[in-house]
Amino acid sequence: MADLKYYDIILKPVITEKSMNEMADKKYAFYVHPSATKNQIKEAVQKMFEGTVVDRVNTMNLMGKKKRTRSHKYGRRPARKKAIIKLTPDSKEIEIFQGM
Repeated sequence: MADLKYYDIILKPVITEKSMNEMADKKYAFYVHPSATKNQIKEAVQKMFEGTVVDRVNTMNLMGKKKRTRSHKYGRRPARKKAIIKLTPDSKEIEIFQGM
């Protein structure tokens, strides 16, 4: 496994209608590095966003979609890993989602 730093683990936030609705329960969704573990994701979120305390991390591996090319051959988009982070009730909220 590669030596991952905390800023390499969180790739980008997931901005969907469902993820915006879950923010009321202090649940945030991020795309993360495919080889990152739950403990690494927890530490990365707590270091990147000051004042946050992570309660739980759920991860899922998403297989890339099957796509057809112009020559009628099939390929795949890259696979991803998604993490749902639940914060404790007394934790500070993540600011990048504010105002959305």
